[in-house]
Amino acid sequence: MQVTISHQEGMKFEAKTSKSSFIIDCPVISPVEYFLAGIITCSATDIVLIPKNQDKTVTDLVVSGDVVRNETAPCKFNTLHLTYSFNSDGDDTMAARWVMASLETYCSTINTIRDTTAISYSITHNGKLIREDEKMISGGGTNIDFGTIESCPS
Repeated sequence: MQVTISHQEGMKFEAKTSKSSFIIDCPVISPVEYFLAGIITCSATDIVLIPKNQDKTVTDLVVSGDVVRNETAPCKFNTLHLTYSFNSDGDDTMAARWVMASLETYCSTINTIRDTTAISYSITHNGKLIREDEKMISGGGTNIDFGTIESCPS
């Protein structure tokens, strides 16, 4: 995978991939917001695809992420809480397994940050809260000091 970023004007950048391109317009949407959106979307795609592979259907999927970051640079993610809400024709145990499979195995973006970020999740399935503030089995974050860097405002 390769992504190329080209400065356009002001604080606008074009991101090009082998499949497409898009504009990153700082500070309208910061790179950190794109990053968080990518993390959430990665897991959301799993929550659609894993059930589909089991001949199940997910509808009304909404995934939100709440991040707590360092107050000083680098403002890395300290904690990430993901809230999943969806309906499906699977049972509650299956729904929880789909989310856990995404978090623990399939979602590469979450697995990229899990050693430095404490990740938790909640699941509402078919209108019923089935998991609340559960912690990921693996990972859990560390206190690694990345030093001071200068970066795009976020």
